[in-house]
Amino acid sequence: MKEISVAQISELKYLDLLAKQVVEGFITGMHKSPFHGFSVEFAEHKLYNKGESTRHIDWKLFAKTEKLYTKRYEEETNLRCHIIVDNSASMHFPDIKNPNIQNLNKISFSAIAAAALTEILKRQRDAVGLSIYSDKYDYYAPEKGSERHRRMLLTELSNMISKKSTSKTDTYKYLHQIAENIHRRSLIFLFTDMFQVDKNQEELFEALRHLKYNKHELVLFHTYDGNLEYNFDFDNKPKKFVDVETGESINLFAENVKDSYKELIDKYFQELKMTCMKYKIDYIPVDIHKGFEQILISYLISRKKML
Repeated sequence: MKEISVAQISELKYLDLLAKQVVEGFITGMHKSPFHGFSVEFAEHKLYNKGESTRHIDWKLFAKTEKLYTKRYEEETNLRCHIIVDNSASMHFPDIKNPNIQNLNKISFSAIAAAALTEILKRQRDAVGLSIYSDKYDYYAPEKGSERHRRMLLTELSNMISKKSTSKTDTYKYLHQIAENIHRRSLIFLFTDMFQVDKNQEELFEALRHLKYNKHELVLFHTYDGNLEYNFDFDNKPKKFVDVETGESINLFAENVKDSYKELIDKYFQELKMTCMKYKIDYIPVDIHKGFEQILISYLISRKKML
């Protein structure tokens, strides 16, 4: 993939370009994978049924395939999807000196992943909405399927990248508010790093359960930096570690705490996974260094459940 800086990604045209590249690469790869059974080739068409009006038959496609397909339009949307992104200060970690598409922080990764989802949703003729929160409900757009609406969402995702957040996370409060805004059954994707120190797990899952009301399908993308936040891969020099949301700090040698840290983080991930299973929430740990395929595969699997 072409190397594009994070400054360029924050421009709408580049975010749109990256989303298209991610989806095209994914579709190409699907034809060689176990997921080839998912239909993406004719996402904007449906098979013609005898007796239907011939007005919307795609004759160019018939010339290529010798099969009759009719074009689908916005009112024939199959599925509604709502993307939720945590835009708190911790999501802007790590602070990268020379950021580019191969070297992202959590918020840039989440923005590109969300843009790729909007692109593939467009191709499937599905409606998409967006919510962004931090210590306030920053943005809300209901689910729609038009191109104008999609570009409006891309603008908001671009703004997330270009404007560094210093806000604390108030995940639980705003997930409840977002849940109140999603009235019709939808597929919901939540991008968050699950960092909030002043609330307990019970409150978190109460908010997530609220998103499950009305038979919504919820996918939690637990977004993290696998090198630094999971493997604690720092050189063994004395460092000052600062919580970007609370400002609390501690001085230590990473090597001295790495084993105990790994034990605790493994336990935390396992607890999240088990609790999500209990509440029938799809839990997907997403290492930002492992690409976007994991996001789009999760979408296709979840979409198949919904239809």
